[in-house]
Amino acid sequence: MVAVLSQPGRATHWPVIGAVVGAGIVASLQVGKVAIAAPMLQTELGLDLASVGWLTGVFALLGLVGGIPAGTIIAGAGDRRIMAFGLFAVFLGAAFGAVAPSFPALVASRVIEGLGFLLITVAGPAILRRVVVAGQRDIAFALWSCFMPAGMAIAMSAGPLFGDWRTLWWCSAGVAGVAMIAIAILVPRAETGKMPSWRNLVTDALAVLGKRGRGPQLLAACFALYSLMFFALFSFLPVLLMQRMGVAHETAGLLSALATGANIIGNLAAGYLLARGVGRPALIVCASIVMGVSALGIFLPVFADTPTFLLCLVFSAVGGLIPATLLSSASVIASSAMLAPIVIGLIMQGSNLGQIVGPVAIGAAIDAHGWPAAAVAVLVAAILASLIALALGKHFERGEES
Repeated sequence: MVAVLSQPGRATHWPVIGAVVGAGIVASLQVGKVAIAAPMLQTELGLDLASVGWLTGVFALLGLVGGIPAGTIIAGAGDRRIMAFGLFAVFLGAAFGAVAPSFPALVASRVIEGLGFLLITVAGPAILRRVVVAGQRDIAFALWSCFMPAGMAIAMSAGPLFGDWRTLWWCSAGVAGVAMIAIAILVPRAETGKMPSWRNLVTDALAVLGKRGRGPQLLAACFALYSLMFFALFSFLPVLLMQRMGVAHETAGLLSALATGANIIGNLAAGYLLARGVGRPALIVCASIVMGVSALGIFLPVFADTPTFLLCLVFSAVGGLIPATLLSSASVIASSAMLAPIVIGLIMQGSNLGQIVGPVAIGAAIDAHGWPAAAVAVLVAAILASLIALALGKHFERGEES
């Protein structure tokens, strides 16, 4: 089926959207491969869970400081060009990591991959906003928000098929190269016009961080809490399944992939519900409450194996309502089209804050106090996310009126 989801006067096809979402999936593969390779990394390099958490958290560290700068660069240099550069950085970092002789060298390779991840995740929504008409953006962003669970699910299901983690790294470099070619071929260049001045872009970025940016700041805070909840579970789910349920590494990978993939259900459901007028705060509050309550049953040893895993599915599927809702809200809250990439950059900074706090802090807490420590952190995050969603209500109404 060919769709015309475009600006007036510019037609685009589904392959364009597919290429952008595919690039996001390639980016998230770099996150998921660490989770499934954790046992192999622990064996070969002698790492504890906190160190494994840093291999994921380094992505978030870059995103934490680079989200708004990345959005500003994209607004000035062009989303298509920055997307291609991000994929090249992923390719380079993954190849370097595949031959890394030590943990410090592997961390250095993850910094390069993390730069690519940051640029891809900020450029992707900017491209979609450019090629998709306003009435279809909720659906487009719902598809985009599937990139993280889809990539992680692929990594977790395919990871055990590799004999060692280095081969997995080489494969992830290869798919990044393929995605880079697809972006170059399928994604159209932006229409030529007067480029914004960098001084104005910096001024806009500062405005988003100032008093005028309270709505975007709340979006970023809510995404930070969602990411903390999500990665508190999925950074260590294979290890949890192996330790608590006694399953083999291959089985843990398949079960983790199933649970991660369930997040796609919520992503797509959010696009459907938003297109039919369901309130954004209501979706976020309901999903946050379900995640918090499910975490109690997952991390506390109160249920048998099967009910515990079913709760993982519920946690993931319902939680998927949140990222799609928040990402599609950037266009609603941004005061101008030029500010949208900068707002997305701020939202991704929030996402990355949660990603770095989740794996590192939760990994350390589990090492020190056991799995129940994670339940408390997720429950508190769920309550805070619900309160922020309620505060966002008036900003959504103001943006939709304008």
